Amino acid sequence: MSLRKTVPTGGLRTEEDGYRQALSRFLAGSDEKAVTHAYLDRVVAALPHRRVLLDIGPADGTTTRHLAPSFERTVCIEPSEPMRRALRRSCPEAVVLPDPVLEAEPGVVADLALLSHVLYYVPPEQWAPTVLRIMEWVAPGGFLLVLLQNPDNACMNMVRHFTGCRFDLRDLTGELAGAPSGLVGDVALDAVPARYTGSHLSETVAVAEFHLSLPPPLGDGTPPPRDRLEDYVRRHFLTPEGSYTIRHDQDVLRIRRPEAG
Repeated sequence: MSLRKTVPTGGLRTEEDGYRQALSRFLAGSDEKAVTHAYLDRVVAALPHRRVLLDIGPADGTTTRHLAPSFERTVCIEPSEPMRRALRRSCPEAVVLPDPVLEAEPGVVADLALLSHVLYYVPPEQWAPTVLRIMEWVAPGGFLLVLLQNPDNACMNMVRHFTGCRFDLRDLTGELAGAPSGLVGDVALDAVPARYTGSHLSETVAVAEFHLSLPPPLGDGTPPPRDRLEDYVRRHFLTPEGSYTIRHDQDVLRIRRPEAG
């Protein structure tokens, strides 16, 4: 199955430049990158080796650029052409592959692999096969980090309210218990906080639309009527000071591949 992150977002699709711009607008108002990078720095510092970084779905490469200097080599898997252009500007030394993850052949053994906010675009029955495929590329003693929003945060409550969809990494943990011997060792679930802050209703509604577009069969890619969404944003995200805040705390599934032998 080709997992090609192609998702309508208020009429946008991930292979279009407008999608990258919408993502950039969201991240510009969020502390997600700063908080996540601090968490990742602690993980990297504890690695026994830092030879290869493998980033699956790195988008514009902001996190890749932050981590790459700690590794000898960096390899990225990014199916979106506009994202690849931005990624090459951010990380010109990285090897960038255009293939969907289940078709990719990165040809490396990674000490750290990242799968950041990709599983929203993957049918739930493909979560475990996708993660196990990536674990084949992780070195013994290395880690795969799977990042996804916490299912009970304010942003995901909104997604569930309008779409009925729920994304929970805890569902994946049980499936990994039956993984082939030697692929999955210790598994832990970490929490990383994140918060979006907007000054205006219009920009906050645009960010909400960005999060509400889901690919078939998870959703039809059509945001709810704007008046309904504006009403939801006012009721749930407006602060006493007149700004807008959306909590989008993250879960990180930290999967270690056992040492060989």
